[in-house]
Amino acid sequence: MSELTGKVAVVTGASKGIGAGIAKGLAAAGAAVVVNYASSKAGAERVVADITGKGGEAIAVHGNVAEAKDVQRLFEETKKALDRWTFSSITPGSLSSVRSRP
Repeated sequence: MSELTGKVAVVTGASKGIGAGIAKGLAAAGAAVVVNYASSKAGAERVVADITGKGGEAIAVHGNVAEAKDVQRLFEETKKALDRWTFSSITPGSLSSVRSRP
């Protein structure tokens, strides 16, 4: 049994680059993975296909983490699809649209 079996990871910015690598690594360790994407649906679908093709569990969920309503929907869809949520991985690039407010 892998160390993350039974856990669910929500990985933002997971359709490419570092986020995709984190998602695949968590899946390899046994976690079910939510592949969050803001713009690259095709990239997210490729990551999900890679994970599920190796026997893992993954779904893709669209949402911009700079928008509160999208974050809420991200976790609602996670709970609906996987009936649980354990932890999140926020990738730095996924926050590029978040601006500090004065």
